[in-house]
Amino acid sequence: MAGLPFTSPPNAKRAYAVGDVVEVLCDHDNEKKERVRDWLEGVVVQVDDKLVAVQFHENVYLTNGWMVPDHVLWYPKDSPNLRHPTKSRR
Repeated sequence: MAGLPFTSPPNAKRAYAVGDVVEVLCDHDNEKKERVRDWLEGVVVQVDDKLVAVQFHENVYLTNGWMVPDHVLWYPKDSPNLRHPTKSRR
């Protein structure tokens, strides 16, 4: 079997793993049930070569205004809207 050509070698180290707590810049409901665009904490539920799926307890919305029924948003791994938490959790 012929070898598969890669433009770059596969990266064994992943920036995110299932179960990681992350922060995402997205539209969501705040404590007063007002829709805001701010950082929201969620949990990584799936990771593949290009995308990271993050699930939230709060309602989250797409940019066109639709609420996401399963509370899961997908982001590219290198998205500026996805980061590890800046605050320590208790």
